[in-house]
Amino acid sequence: MPTQVLAILNQPSADAPPHDAGAAPLAFIDPATPLLSALDLGATRGDGIFESISVGNSMPQALEHHLRRFVHSAATLELPTPDVDVWRSAIHAAIDELGPAQEASVKTVLTRGVEGDGRPTGWVYASHSGDYSRLRVDGVRVVTLDRGYRHDVEQTSPWLLAGAKTLSYAVNRSVLREAKRRGADDVIFVSSDGFVLEGPTSSVIYRVGDTVFTPGTGLGILDGTTQSSVFRYAESLGLATGFQQITAPELGKADAAWLVSSLRLAAPIRELDGAAFPMDAALTAGINAYLRALTD
Repeated sequence: MPTQVLAILNQPSADAPPHDAGAAPLAFIDPATPLLSALDLGATRGDGIFESISVGNSMPQALEHHLRRFVHSAATLELPTPDVDVWRSAIHAAIDELGPAQEASVKTVLTRGVEGDGRPTGWVYASHSGDYSRLRVDGVRVVTLDRGYRHDVEQTSPWLLAGAKTLSYAVNRSVLREAKRRGADDVIFVSSDGFVLEGPTSSVIYRVGDTVFTPGTGLGILDGTTQSSVFRYAESLGLATGFQQITAPELGKADAAWLVSSLRLAAPIRELDGAAFPMDAALTAGINAYLRALTD
């Protein structure tokens, strides 16, 4: 069976016409086949959105949360509203076509399409995932970098699209190259006025005593799907959970911290800005076992 599957959606949004009025809702295409128009605004301007969804036990994890975030991102960019039923069916169909794997993922992409055409482009790509087991045990070295925005940018400058998961990922890739130049593996963004935000591809969570926190709401950061699942697990252990605005020096005093994301799951931070950072091996193992076993 295939290790990667690509499904092209005929009508990604009920607000726009289909690409082919007589065609099926989706078509499976060889992922190696060139398909995207050179005029598609997703390619020329990064004008689109995406979600990356972990697959466990042949089921997309936190699917409804991902779909809600997908719709929110579309609204933020004023894209045609994704037809959630169509996308949900396409995600399940792609997983069904994919060969068995210990870990897999699904990526959903919606672009504005060819300029002036009025029909968005949409596809679902499912594939076997890489091996992140070492990072989940050994941890990651992290540096903090200024994102260049105040913590309240979501309220003061909504046109900057803070909190939307867009295809404009040049900065997110650039900061990872900067991390490598500094001898680190990953990044935590901080606001220009000093507050901890998120990683370029992850949410930040941290433990202080018997409470697991994540940076506060309204900071122009993504509504973390994996962070939400980690909170449910922590609460099942009797730990408290909460949202809190903190600075980078305050994060440095936490008992443990993680970068969490749909594909990598929970990667403990073992070094922060060049200083050794405590890791909670038992809680890390429990979080990752819980995340890998999720079926919704």
